Amino acid sequence: MRNSEQAWELVDARKEAFEALSDRIWEMPELGYQEHRSAAEHVAMLQAQGFRVTTGLAGIPTAIMGEAGDEGPVIAILGEFDALPGLSQKAGVAMPDPVEAGGAGHGCGHNLLGSAAMLAATAVKDWLAAQGIKGRVRYYGCPAEENGAAKLFMVREGAFSDVDIALSWHPAPFAAVNPAISLANVAIDFSFTGRASHAAAAPHLGRSALDAVELMNVGVNYMREHMPSDARIHYATLDAGGVAPNVVQAHAKVRYVIRARELPEMRALVARVRKIADGAALMTETKVVSKAISGMSNLLGNTPLEQAMFDNLQRLGPPPFDAADRAFAEQIRATLRPEDIASAHTRFGIPVDMATPLCDRIVPLGSNGGGTGIGSTDVGDVSWVVPTVQMRGATYAIGTPGHSWQLTAQGQSPLAKKGMVHAAKVMAATAIDTLRDPELLARAKADHAARTRDTPYVCPLDAEVKPALNMALGET
Repeated sequence: MRNSEQAWELVDARKEAFEALSDRIWEMPELGYQEHRSAAEHVAMLQAQGFRVTTGLAGIPTAIMGEAGDEGPVIAILGEFDALPGLSQKAGVAMPDPVEAGGAGHGCGHNLLGSAAMLAATAVKDWLAAQGIKGRVRYYGCPAEENGAAKLFMVREGAFSDVDIALSWHPAPFAAVNPAISLANVAIDFSFTGRASHAAAAPHLGRSALDAVELMNVGVNYMREHMPSDARIHYATLDAGGVAPNVVQAHAKVRYVIRARELPEMRALVARVRKIADGAALMTETKVVSKAISGMSNLLGNTPLEQAMFDNLQRLGPPPFDAADRAFAEQIRATLRPEDIASAHTRFGIPVDMATPLCDRIVPLGSNGGGTGIGSTDVGDVSWVVPTVQMRGATYAIGTPGHSWQLTAQGQSPLAKKGMVHAAKVMAATAIDTLRDPELLARAKADHAARTRDTPYVCPLDAEVKPALNMALGET
């Protein structure tokens, strides 16, 4: 029996428990660094499956790790379980219908992500025990991916220092092993302090912090013409200085997220944005203080691992969606625009097919939409210190926007769980391949060493920046 077939059988033997876990996590959406109930559910499941459990990893209360096996190579499988603000939505309803008005929801499929990763790790644990092979498998429960960048802090604290290989996945419309392309980013708060005064009687005595924020925004917007076309800069005003227009605002705060393809390019953009903030303060005679909140490195690829994962994906074929799954997907697609559906195909570099609601193919290895539609992930920081591979698992209707109520609505559906189990099978088979084949492990490590030889990992954040455990950071 092939390694892959053994992995598939072991995943199928355990899948019901982890489908139920994904439901429980979906029902208790929690924002980054506040996932206490979700982390507790993951700890309980790890203990029930016989893992040795470590909590409070890297000093983060909701970061956990379960390990099984002895000696030999260490295979890490990465999971997540944080939700997004404002995306509360009833399951299976193809119209906006929040469970809680303004509440959080799993609009990026992280209830599935962690559950599938732990399912894969459990299958590898069972395989190690049955085969009597030396090796260790770890499930890493990583909080706050949605702009909290917990994996960066976990990497910085050495949580992956003895790991040989890391595997991950993310919910998507198609089953694929995409090229390792993501944007490095950093989130920075700029706080301006001026001087309050009566806006009518003594405006000349005031120095407006809100004016400084607005001038900074104008300056950054003019900068957009003069930066790489695939870089991205976003901002949100966190504090406008109050609600009284007849008071010159003495304080204001704006948050910027600055993204670029490579870390050096990102650092150069950050320096320019800081100069614009200084200029805005100079023009308004205010003071500005900046504070980095989070950051992420760009993803590094690993050709041997990508080929191994793709081979397993091809052998398995697309998820076994049925007519009921396709009917529900069509209900969701009725709420989308044609350009949403076309964009999903473009991002994966495959021809647009408006008639197919769910993934019915394996995207060819190396396909992408010319690098369009790039986001960021803190898996990138892991990939700089450990050979890492990531797949996309088909868990929702083609065209569903990420971070949307439509995605939340599909999170408990049978089609989402089929895609989740499908991803777990591919990850488990790939992990077993690396344990059975020392040559694959050696080639993966050599590939990683070659990619980092001239540009070793440098953390995007300074050592004094700590995880923002007491604040919701929003989305990436």
